[in-house]
Amino acid sequence: MQNSVFLLLFPFIFYFLFVCVIMTKNTFVVGFMLFAIFFGAGNLIFPPKLGFESGEHFFSSILGFITTGVGLPLLGIIVSAFYEGGYKAALNRIHPWFSLIFLAAIYLSIGPFFAGPRTGATAYEMAVVPFLGEDVGNLPLFIFTLFYFAITMWLSLNPSKMVDRVGAILTPVLILIIISLVVRAFFLFDQPSVAVTAQEESWVFKGVIEGYFTMDALASLAFSVIVLNAIKAKGVSPSALIKQTVFAGIIAAVALGFIYFSIGWIGNHAQLSPETLTALAERKQDLGTYILNNAAQQAFGEYGRMVLGIIVSLACLTTAVGLCTSVGEYFSEVFPKISYRTYVILFCVISFAIANLGLKAVIEKSVPMLLILYPIAMTVILVLGINALHRIPLLGQRLALGFVTIISILSVIGTGFTDNLPFKSYSMEWLPFAVIGLIVGYIGHYLIKKKH
Repeated sequence: MQNSVFLLLFPFIFYFLFVCVIMTKNTFVVGFMLFAIFFGAGNLIFPPKLGFESGEHFFSSILGFITTGVGLPLLGIIVSAFYEGGYKAALNRIHPWFSLIFLAAIYLSIGPFFAGPRTGATAYEMAVVPFLGEDVGNLPLFIFTLFYFAITMWLSLNPSKMVDRVGAILTPVLILIIISLVVRAFFLFDQPSVAVTAQEESWVFKGVIEGYFTMDALASLAFSVIVLNAIKAKGVSPSALIKQTVFAGIIAAVALGFIYFSIGWIGNHAQLSPETLTALAERKQDLGTYILNNAAQQAFGEYGRMVLGIIVSLACLTTAVGLCTSVGEYFSEVFPKISYRTYVILFCVISFAIANLGLKAVIEKSVPMLLILYPIAMTVILVLGINALHRIPLLGQRLALGFVTIISILSVIGTGFTDNLPFKSYSMEWLPFAVIGLIVGYIGHYLIKKKH
């Protein structure tokens, strides 16, 4: 027990000392701002589920989750600091059509198709489901999401600073509740869960795939300019932007890693019987939300569970409004013939319809699109990151992204061509093709240059 507590608290202790010794006040403020941007209430449901399912492989699986759920999005913000105009301008130089299609797909994913509906479905499972009886049908979900997305629509059509102010209050409150829950859990849960026998070939890469579900890496590409402008607004000069972003990113990464590790540890120590798991599967209820609700009830009783549900629901609502307004603004800028108001209404209607499939179904249906978009997003971040330090020929950038896009699509479609590729068992079969694209691009650039 003591070793587990020490291992859990060590990152937080290191983070505290690091901030106290090295960081300036402004860097700390920017770091917390980055943390608040990527700390979405809807992401809380994934680490507990992963922790429970991974069993004795918890440390390796949560490391994989933190890599793509924390490290990758913050690396994405840091890379964007090297490019004036962010990823949109950088991708336009690679190819305008690729930039348009890729960014549109990202906005649709983090908007009405996946992340938007997930906020409503998560709020329902956290705030309503625990207080309902069994076999209540889909009517409560329909009524809840109807009001939820009606409020989202109203707030998005009437933007004000109220949502930002509420979000600024909710984030610290939610963090305090989670920390209190984790501390209390240390004294409640003594042994790791034994309900699940982990049989995955590599739990590191299982965690990597689970980290995709946060969608934060995609969000970092879409919102990089907004984030960097917000950092500049804190008084950071353009010359110091990269340095401040790196240091602030370290603060945010350690804080996010601590939160995800902690609630993953709760899931890893949750004692759920096979009968409970069977009942959850029959009701198509999400395992992560159940673990959090169950832990809150054991720690603080019914009142504590109710408070957690309300806070998470309000935090999900502010996230939904932020996503709705961002998606509406992006598409009304790219396709101005359709008004911002129309895009907001479409966002809410589509999100409402998909949310009524249930949280588990929303997550499952997002998998194919994320398995296509994430390899491309990782290649974008890596290629542009390398290019910022050592110039990569434009042909190399295009070929790397082109090859990865093709392989990612073929892998999800399941044509059979990708089944025996290297690293397929780790869902990293696209990586060699990114390297091949860069090498061929370098050779082609050299030959063209020599010819002319």
